[in-house]
Amino acid sequence: MTSLRFLVDMNLSPKTVTNLQQHGWDILRVSQVLPMDAEDSDILEYARQEDRVIITQDLDFSSLLALGGYRKPSLITFRLSVPDPETITQKLLELLPDIANRLAEGCAVTIDDRKVRVRRLPIL
Repeated sequence: MTSLRFLVDMNLSPKTVTNLQQHGWDILRVSQVLPMDAEDSDILEYARQEDRVIITQDLDFSSLLALGGYRKPSLITFRLSVPDPETITQKLLELLPDIANRLAEGCAVTIDDRKVRVRRLPIL
């Protein structure tokens, strides 16, 4: 396991956080460190300062990364037709070992029903 640290957006279930913690991942939910109504820009800045990968379903984070020209934080965005906690947790457990090095270098990962897309940061 790598030393990656994660920050899960409020649009994902606390069950996902708990399940990943039980598998040894360093993962927090936004509500544990910021107000529940924190702006996306505040979440992004916290993740940058604390070197945490953001996990979300919110497309705004990709836009913020692109507009800011940021190399960090890395981002995982889910675009699933059935985004239930079990499916998201299973996808993360399957994919994280394979993409950990790329996340450590700075990338934006989009996971949909059919594929996984990885783009190096900054997004141009």
